[in-house]
Amino acid sequence: MKAKVEIRFFEQMGLLILAGTIMVLTNMIGYKYTLIQSLQGYAVLGSIALAGVTASRFMSRFIKLPTMMYVSLAGLLLASPVSPVKEHVISWANNFAFLAPATALGAFAGISLGKDMKNFGRMGVKLIAITVLVITGTFIMSAFVADAVLKYMGSI
Repeated sequence: MKAKVEIRFFEQMGLLILAGTIMVLTNMIGYKYTLIQSLQGYAVLGSIALAGVTASRFMSRFIKLPTMMYVSLAGLLLASPVSPVKEHVISWANNFAFLAPATALGAFAGISLGKDMKNFGRMGVKLIAITVLVITGTFIMSAFVADAVLKYMGSI
């Protein structure tokens, strides 16, 4: 059991490093931040993710909660008004484009989808049609909500 947990932890760290590399490059190329700014931003976000993964790993012995909850909690605590490091966390995280992680997420989702195309085809036409409609509906509704918010704020 211990060996399996250690292997999983190292796999997660490898994925964190791979995603971080993609995010830093995206931040530099697509959003014109410097290497230092990108590394500072990723250092903060990567540390928060690492703290959340580590907390999840140790707390799973007592209570089973999603890792994302621990990552969110770590970020909230570090950026909260009572945190002694809030200024550094906020200023460094501001040097990181919010959409830079979306590039890495899209790449991983594409790889995952491509890997499972055989299983996707076996599900049947009805399930595939429902999946396409749900994804399309979600996208269209997200666009309507974003449009309404941007018009309300006077951005468009």
